[in-house]
Amino acid sequence: MLIENVTAHLAVLYPDKDIQALTDRCLEAMEIDGSMSLSESDAALWNSDDIVLITYADSIISESRTPLETLKQFLDRHLKEIFSVVHILPFFPYSSDDGFSVIDYSSVNQSHGNWGQLEAVGEHFKIMGDLVLNHCSTRSLWFENFKKGRDPGKDFFITVTPDAAIDQVVRPRTSELLRPTRTDLGEVLVWCTFSHDQVDLNFKNPMVLLEFLKIIHGYLERGISWFRLDAVGFLWKELGTSCINLPKTHTIIKLIRLLIENKSKKSVVITETNIPNIENLSYFGDQDEAHLIYNFSLPPLLLNTLITGDYSQLKRWIMTMPSARRGTAYFNFLASHDGIGLRPVEGLLSATELKKLTDTMVRFGGRLSYRATQASDEQPYEINISLWDALAGTVEQGKDKYQFHRFICAHAILLALEGIPAIYVHSLVATENDLSRVENTGNLRSINRHVWGQEQLESHLANRDSRHSRVLTRLLALIRVRKKQKAFHPNATMLTLHLRPGLFGFWRQSLDRGQNIFAVFNVTNETRTLDMGDLNLTIDQTWIDLVEGASVTNRSGPLELKPYRFLWIGNDV
Repeated sequence: MLIENVTAHLAVLYPDKDIQALTDRCLEAMEIDGSMSLSESDAALWNSDDIVLITYADSIISESRTPLETLKQFLDRHLKEIFSVVHILPFFPYSSDDGFSVIDYSSVNQSHGNWGQLEAVGEHFKIMGDLVLNHCSTRSLWFENFKKGRDPGKDFFITVTPDAAIDQVVRPRTSELLRPTRTDLGEVLVWCTFSHDQVDLNFKNPMVLLEFLKIIHGYLERGISWFRLDAVGFLWKELGTSCINLPKTHTIIKLIRLLIENKSKKSVVITETNIPNIENLSYFGDQDEAHLIYNFSLPPLLLNTLITGDYSQLKRWIMTMPSARRGTAYFNFLASHDGIGLRPVEGLLSATELKKLTDTMVRFGGRLSYRATQASDEQPYEINISLWDALAGTVEQGKDKYQFHRFICAHAILLALEGIPAIYVHSLVATENDLSRVENTGNLRSINRHVWGQEQLESHLANRDSRHSRVLTRLLALIRVRKKQKAFHPNATMLTLHLRPGLFGFWRQSLDRGQNIFAVFNVTNETRTLDMGDLNLTIDQTWIDLVEGASVTNRSGPLELKPYRFLWIGNDV
């Protein structure tokens, strides 16, 4: 079946090529024996133990060790047996965009360390790495060869004529799409979806696909088992179309997953597609594309909820989201190395709600980046701000005294939702906006890409009164509780609760139906009263406040929840 499926996908992508020969070369690139196909694994790819940490290799640095050695020391000291997966953002040699303009996919950036040091992180954690498929650096060997008409690289990039039909192309940036480039054969226009230092690769050339299969195989050999497909929605281009989410993009993802899981049945494929919600859901395919999809609508909707006290849009969205089918799950996050994307709330937040949200984030020190649209105007694309500062206050009252409680409440919701939670290292230690870094780099996203000196960070964490220590201690305690609950399995049932105004809640039930958890959150800056009778706690079971570890005796009376306080109430199992 493996060969037949690979052949079928390749026939869709390259109908004019020798498909049998191409199939053989794909299997060879991945070092897969085509006569064998791995049986479906009996072991689950994830469970309630799985929490992902997102970090750069050099988010924490020291003078005496490489960044990768420093990262390992920080992870082993604070996070071992807490987080199970570490997403190390692009660790390759790069020319811009903090790693996403890759010069060499086969090397570790010397300023970060080496392959051995990266593999050492994998002693206690599964490693998630980036496949930057859509583009590479203008300083890469491929692009240098392209300009000189040499292989590999000669036909690796997309060139078009000045009158090409590009007016419908969807862009995440406001820069010019086409980059004039001098080559040995004269000047050409090269396609650049993101920046003029990030030139788009031409997957219509099967040699590009084969090169990436070799790269994937190399990552597997180095212990990388979770694969984040960066900006994958833009992968395939057809003139006269939007050039995003095209059918052949989905075919390539199916092919990559098929080959990866036949090489390593413990591997996971994650698609990163910062697009409207319904389009994002399509990347699950028929359970044959992404194992996990980034839940991009969650960050702006939850942020909007906590700064307005109005959860109606968040609740409506959750109620319409389908449960992930067997073998798939949502990848939930609140913050990452990028900003808070706004395309995923198109059709979910009104223009008025969006304006209040963005205005408030600017008041809290954030910045806005924009994208070009077909109407030639600019639309807000993402909010650039640290999560700590984003939750500093409310729309109506500005910054207030509830920042810590609001911040912990946000993560308590994240940890309780259906899906696999991921926490950015700068959220974990409550890093504030780094405005000086923005000034130095000229990149708005640098506001949430602070680089900590290890000694300074450890000093903050040793001070129990610092916000950094308080946040880390509280979040790790919540994670420890979460990991013990079967009802917090990424695929456990979730249903929303209909509670009094200001109280957002949902019910989770374990896959074996043995455990039930009622998660309730006061998302306002006022004390709210929960009617415990609304939770329907059955009388034949013992119920426990999982966070406090105390028995719940009040099953029908009122219970006051102070601003941003929450409950995880579960039956004793």
